[in-house]
Amino acid sequence: MYRLVTAIAVALLTTAQASADVRIKDVTDVSGTGGNQLFGFGLVVGLDGTGSRSTFTQDVAVQMLQRMGTTTQIFSQLPAESVIRSTSISAVMVTAEIGPFARKGGKLDVTVSAIDDARSLQGGTLIFTSLRGADGNVYALAQGALSVGGFSVTGQAAGVQKNHLNVGRIPAGGSIVKEAPGELVRDGKATLLLKEPDLNTARLIAKTINDKYPNTAVATDPGAVVLCRPSDPNKTPTMFLAEVGLLGIRPDVAARVVINERTGTVVAGENVSISPTAVAHGNLYIGVANAPIASQPAPLGGGTTAVLPRTNVAGVEQPGRLIPLPKATTVAEVARALNALGVTPRDLIAIFQTMKKAGALHAELIIE
Repeated sequence: MYRLVTAIAVALLTTAQASADVRIKDVTDVSGTGGNQLFGFGLVVGLDGTGSRSTFTQDVAVQMLQRMGTTTQIFSQLPAESVIRSTSISAVMVTAEIGPFARKGGKLDVTVSAIDDARSLQGGTLIFTSLRGADGNVYALAQGALSVGGFSVTGQAAGVQKNHLNVGRIPAGGSIVKEAPGELVRDGKATLLLKEPDLNTARLIAKTINDKYPNTAVATDPGAVVLCRPSDPNKTPTMFLAEVGLLGIRPDVAARVVINERTGTVVAGENVSISPTAVAHGNLYIGVANAPIASQPAPLGGGTTAVLPRTNVAGVEQPGRLIPLPKATTVAEVARALNALGVTPRDLIAIFQTMKKAGALHAELIIE
């Protein structure tokens, strides 16, 4: 228990000391430089009997073969020789992301996901698939062998599987055929988008930039800072944005306590504070143990040995303590005060939640 509580305290103290200057490029994105999502529908072949048995997938294969000039039909329509009845294929959705400055001929990583009843895509190959954007235009073509990153072994009575086998990747499996250019500058201005919108952080970014390049930055709202090109004619927009991105600021982060109930992890920001309050903490321990005993018959009694159930139940309520917590203005003080209770991480989560309801915890409580 001591190690667990100490780990929580160290996490809180480390967060308190983490406040330092960060580069503007690490807390903002330049408007117009976001990626574009691509998607397509294709067919994976070469599966070792783990493909789909559905009529839908067979029909997709037939249509693709007919476009290639092969005359065939699905088995359910005509039980003849010119039919397709395969468990080595799977109908899939193919997705990728193309960056705003990717050039024609460049490569993309591709994700392939089965949409039918295929049991595994392991060992399969994606055949020629067009990838389209939201506007309906084809931006890339994908093809290649899948890397699943798992395996499945099945015997007559049992089997073992590692990772999810119906999703695979093709590193550099997509080839760009149409560019999706970004737009850094519009009407002579560029916009920095804050990853965590905050009024004071936007103001600090604008002030830092203006100190280096006077009259070039304006914080228009909590999530955006508009930049104008500096008066130096030799400084291109790309050069200016690159230099701005290297400037350091100290973001004003909102007070937050993030709790992961599945793992018992608690992380608190440096601006977390608590009002004067008192916390009582106690645990009720209940132990149940089964200790069956053997009952032996009396000599010459004609009975048989029998096993009789026996259960021992014990309940112990550990003494609780009412500990006053003074007003704390730093995470270190909060950690020391709560650590004095001798609580486990699970109890610490309950204490934070109760303090929030009581109005003593002045921070946003996020539970994952």
